[in-house]
Amino acid sequence: MIIFSIILALLAILGAPLFAVIAASAMMGFHGQDSDLMIMAIEVQSIASMPFLAAIPLFTFAGYLLSESNAPKRLVRLTGAMLGWMPGGLALVCLAACAFFTAFTGASGVTIIALGAILYPALKQDGYGDKFNLGLVTSAGSLGLLFAPSLPLILYGVIAEVSIDNLFLAGVLPGLLMLIMLSGYSLWVNRHIRKPLNSFSLKEVATALRESFWELPLPVVVLGGIYSGFFAVSEAAAVTALYVLIVEVLIRREIPLRELPRIMRSSMVLVGGILIILGVSVASTSYMIDADIPQQLFEIVASLVTSQTTFLILLLLFLLVLGAILDIFSAIVLVVPLILPIAAGYDVNEVHLGIVFLAAMQLGYLTPPVGLNLFISSYRFEKPIMHVYSATFPFLLILMASVILITFLPQMSLFFLTD
Repeated sequence: MIIFSIILALLAILGAPLFAVIAASAMMGFHGQDSDLMIMAIEVQSIASMPFLAAIPLFTFAGYLLSESNAPKRLVRLTGAMLGWMPGGLALVCLAACAFFTAFTGASGVTIIALGAILYPALKQDGYGDKFNLGLVTSAGSLGLLFAPSLPLILYGVIAEVSIDNLFLAGVLPGLLMLIMLSGYSLWVNRHIRKPLNSFSLKEVATALRESFWELPLPVVVLGGIYSGFFAVSEAAAVTALYVLIVEVLIRREIPLRELPRIMRSSMVLVGGILIILGVSVASTSYMIDADIPQQLFEIVASLVTSQTTFLILLLLFLLVLGAILDIFSAIVLVVPLILPIAAGYDVNEVHLGIVFLAAMQLGYLTPPVGLNLFISSYRFEKPIMHVYSATFPFLLILMASVILITFLPQMSLFFLTD
């Protein structure tokens, strides 16, 4: 068994598909318990009955449609018209636009690629320093992961069997804290970049609002519908996907019908990978519960860690390392089933744990040497990777401070929860 585990670890390091490694470990575990391997098939099939499962492909498809249209340009123009006149205002535009876009696409790398081409040269043209511009665009790419209808939030809810509505509510204040802290830093650093007050134009605001007329209802439909109880999450996802499809393909006609199969294929490749990993991880979790592995881990941790504070500190350190080497979807399905019972033993609320988990994983995207967004940014803007490390470091420190506050002030995550 130990030799087999070592072989699987080596295969994972060498790039074997994650679902194959998880499935093989689960099959070996069930075989070692003399259990019928049909359990695997039954567990994989069980994800089809998960009530929120339909939300994953629908929100993903809507996000891909938005990224392929001119919606990013309209979003930047609108936020620029409303905030761009302020000292350092264009930096706020970048943060707000990236957070909104990442919330709907669920992928920070897509945000860097889609909005970076618009925001990076615009910042440079307005006199912002090149190093600041690079760090801002790279860091802002992951800001929306705590805002509804973020795909990682939904996936965490499915894996942890936690109310997704509660997770959407719990992410509001922590997500705003990250935005406010980065905004404060950006305004201070660029306080010398001033525009005359007459650069604010009501006419430009009105024009931008008119251009964005069809996209503006999206947050209202998704957030208002879910928070008011009018829509379930899966229903909100269906309405969002249909609305975006009608607007971008039939009304605006920015996406030709012939392009729809390509966009569907691209979005569903991502979804398919997530669902395969999700299916085999459910089977793997079932084995671990049968083998009493979470309880054994808790007993080991409890023998070394005596307080909730110490546990949270060690958890943050672990998640920082994890986020730098694993993508967020893989980390959720692999790690959450293991840390949930341990965290429960230290009276850490499962909703708060989810927000801490995702907030810390955001940092992983920016943590050298292998943070994913660092490499995406280096490739997109043709900058040396060491230059990207240096540019993002101040933003990493600020986000790290915000994650520490989120971790040790659970009231922020639980403020809007009534149960």
